[in-house]
Amino acid sequence: MCGIAGIFHSSRIMPVDGQLLLNMAAIQFHRGPDGIGFANPEGLGMGMSHVRLAINDLSKDRASQPYISQDGRYYLVHNGEIYDYQRIRARLCISGFSFFSKSDSEVILHLIAQLGLSEAIQHLRGEFAFALFDAEEDCLYLVRDRFGVKPLYWTRTKMGLVFGSEIKCLFAHPDVHRRLTPHGIYHQLIQVSVPGETAFDGVFQVEPGCIEKISRYDSRLVISRHKYWDIGFPASRENVSNRTDEYYIEGVREKVIDAVSLRLQADVPVVYYLSGGIDSGSLLGVGESLSQKIQTAFTIGFESPEYDESSIAREVAREIGTNQLMIKISGEDIYKHYTDTVWHTERTFYNTLSVAKFLLSKAVRSNGYKVVITGEGADELFSGYPAFKKDFYMYGSPGVERAQRRAWQKYLEESNSLFKGAMLPITPYRSAEMDRVLGFTPACLQAWLSCHFHAVELLNEDWQNEICGYDAGGAIVSKLDLLQVEGRHPLDISQYVWLKTMFETQILGWVSDRVDMAHSIETRPAFLDHHLAEFAAQIPPSIRIRGSTEKYVLRKAMDKILPDIICRKQKFAFMAPPVDTVSGAWNWVHEIIEEYVTPVKVESAGLLQYSAIDRLIKEYKAPSIARSKKVQLDAMLNHILGVQILNRQFIEADLPSLAQKKASLLGWHLDHMVKNCKG
Repeated sequence: MCGIAGIFHSSRIMPVDGQLLLNMAAIQFHRGPDGIGFANPEGLGMGMSHVRLAINDLSKDRASQPYISQDGRYYLVHNGEIYDYQRIRARLCISGFSFFSKSDSEVILHLIAQLGLSEAIQHLRGEFAFALFDAEEDCLYLVRDRFGVKPLYWTRTKMGLVFGSEIKCLFAHPDVHRRLTPHGIYHQLIQVSVPGETAFDGVFQVEPGCIEKISRYDSRLVISRHKYWDIGFPASRENVSNRTDEYYIEGVREKVIDAVSLRLQADVPVVYYLSGGIDSGSLLGVGESLSQKIQTAFTIGFESPEYDESSIAREVAREIGTNQLMIKISGEDIYKHYTDTVWHTERTFYNTLSVAKFLLSKAVRSNGYKVVITGEGADELFSGYPAFKKDFYMYGSPGVERAQRRAWQKYLEESNSLFKGAMLPITPYRSAEMDRVLGFTPACLQAWLSCHFHAVELLNEDWQNEICGYDAGGAIVSKLDLLQVEGRHPLDISQYVWLKTMFETQILGWVSDRVDMAHSIETRPAFLDHHLAEFAAQIPPSIRIRGSTEKYVLRKAMDKILPDIICRKQKFAFMAPPVDTVSGAWNWVHEIIEEYVTPVKVESAGLLQYSAIDRLIKEYKAPSIARSKKVQLDAMLNHILGVQILNRQFIEADLPSLAQKKASLLGWHLDHMVKNCKG
């Protein structure tokens, strides 16, 4: 994993400032502390920079980027990991290509030179975001992996376009406008975002499974988007399978083994994150059986017993025979690192799990590791979340008697009472446009969309008028590929909507890449291997959820390598304890409020209304408030803090100067740097 950045001018004759490329790299130095490279060739109006986290080919200079193709046509910078790259490299060598390094990144360049981008990308297996300049076509391609594991942002300037792995990298460019928008802040406050959009004016993210092509014509840039992959749930009429349960169970076993085996390949040690759930435990169990060495796992422990699964994780590690490092995280730990976490996530978060993961990755790095296999994606593929079960019972199981469905729903609500207001809505919420287009409003979004009234009340008066009549559900639906939901089973629709919204911006963002890469940790989510995902999408809904059991097929596939307590255990949403459940936490929260959310500072920022903030906090602290409402207001409080911190860090701060200072501290002065172009 690495960090990439670049500038693409609308005119070929306009030179790109090499020092600016270094500054853009410096501000994301945490993504790649093992090397720096840049290129700004004359007469191309284009420049790229790259900071490297050395995982494959540990040589200091040999694997530095950008790479250029042998004929000088292509320039490439890459962030991510390509699996099975050795086989691809061997085939390319046999075809006559010469390699400068042993890095997985270089195979992308030569594969594109051989096959062209459209065909080459179908052979790439892994997590990646890369920029490719084609000198012959005079265009820039920005490419993101199938699920959006790796981030990639872009924005326009007067001179052209700027891109990078993180938003702060774009803001290091002095010509990039920095402004928070009313709709952007509104979506931060309700947690769920519109696909491809951010809180910042004119800053966009390449969508998962997509290619942004920026073509240069007569000193102007034309942007077009192409989707090269999607999950592809089958149409409902094709969802009836004559295959047995065992076919799918065995298929999942084989696909998981293959995915973990590939992700164990690295020139550095690989470790695991381990919670108390079936997902991470399954990957650890498979990995332990694949390896000749005892594996190592890292686990978070919380002070609040209701939210702490460390004892179960300890039992899993003991039964599998794994070395385990337990990281105990206190409320003080969380709030002392809150603002640092916002800096790295570049968005607000509804739960401080993001901060806990920030601290967990810090512990991994301090113990000498930098590659971790993680369990993200299993709930998305195998229907693990309670909201999926809710939609399945309500809309997707017409053959089941109403009394049985009601019994299942009652058990679902009771067993997930701890997360009501977040993972489940307090009361049903409908988006008129979602109902019209999808047939229903997925429960996985209802809890967040229902924060609409709180969010509008919090905005300043001018922005309230702009938001008046706005349907967030409709904005989200407008960005979905409706061909992927038309004629699908309701459970597939729910999973698809979650994958395109909360999964990409929440789970893959503020609890994965951004907080892990803050400490130069590469995470490898094995369940997101697209071969495994494509197989999982074909599993009939009645096997994904069997009665009251979620992730039925995964449980059956892994029941021989995990303790019974894990296989029988219902899904427990991995969340950090809300502030009101942690002794002394309000004291630390008030320290953040005094720094960022006083009446004067709220008025100065001009984004929110302090009177509405004050009312919300008083309501939250009221002893008579229902638990589910406290969960919802805890999320709103985190978003309020996050909005004010974002404004301080990204709008009020002088990021171009900060990036320049960082480059200076690193010794990255243009006069002393050698351009790194390999091919």
